[in-house]
Amino acid sequence: MTNSKKEWVLRAFRGEEVNKVPVGFWYHFLPEEELGQGLDNPELFKKNLQGHQQFIKEVEPDFIKLMSDGFFTYPNELIHKGLTSVQELANISSIGEDHPWFDQQVELVKAIKKSFTEDIVAIYNIFAPVTYLKWQLSGQVAHGDDIIAQFLQEDAQTLKKVLNVIAGDIAILTKKVIAEAGIEGIYLSVQSIQDSRVNSEDYSNYIAPSDLAIIEAAHQVRGLTVLHICGYEGASNDIKLFKDYPAQVFNWAVGPEGISLAQGRKLFNGKTVLGGFVNTENGILYKGSKEEIQEEVKKLLQESGPLATVIGADCTIPSDIATERIAWVKEAVIS
Repeated sequence: MTNSKKEWVLRAFRGEEVNKVPVGFWYHFLPEEELGQGLDNPELFKKNLQGHQQFIKEVEPDFIKLMSDGFFTYPNELIHKGLTSVQELANISSIGEDHPWFDQQVELVKAIKKSFTEDIVAIYNIFAPVTYLKWQLSGQVAHGDDIIAQFLQEDAQTLKKVLNVIAGDIAILTKKVIAEAGIEGIYLSVQSIQDSRVNSEDYSNYIAPSDLAIIEAAHQVRGLTVLHICGYEGASNDIKLFKDYPAQVFNWAVGPEGISLAQGRKLFNGKTVLGGFVNTENGILYKGSKEEIQEEVKKLLQESGPLATVIGADCTIPSDIATERIAWVKEAVIS
């Protein structure tokens, strides 16, 4: 039915019939404190590259999400911790298409791809523009939602302008990693703003356009998009916000959001869905027996069916997980 591992996975991503369901898990190769410190840092570049090389060797993945570890900080000098008004960003401009932040990520992707032992689908980790913004404003990963809510209440149109400028730069990054590094697409991480002052209408009007600009950029260079609706550290999402995003594959926190793979596929208009396993140290994947893990795979496939399904996790899994656990999932899919 398929001539290669890459074509098999691409068929699954397109929702076409395949002879087995692909499996995809990933984890970080740098600690949280180093996730934004990779620019002009050869040591962290090497550390991330070696992490990917070891992962590929040990896991032999069906496809791979390339981790942007080290490059979580969008290097726009106008954005920094301590800003108290969105008006301080009113004159924001692009960092310029020749900025080393772009080129070093392209170099990273090329170096990882060069180490592939077989031709597989590769997608690069990209964050929504509002995510880069809030993390830089707060100075911490997974923080800053309160600042976005404050800025939105202060001047929503200026915030929208700021996000569109950032989106222009993230679009440059997206196009470069796909076209210049020769990978298949991106894994775009989005998230509802974790602050009750921001409702779904606010997100749709002022934030979503910057998300959609990234997907459009991928499409312009014939790249695909896996949309990750991030439930990291208990974040809660209005999944319906993203139901009409023109991505090819959708991933969300199945259990915490209370939306199964089958329910999600229906919500996302029949598109391919990815996930099923809890990603934390409390989940079956991390601490369950082989029998429990494989039984969970069986349950997921019985519930979702093999068509337009990819087995994975809610989000990034713990980096100290035994790789044999991923092998158990792949074994269960085959059986």
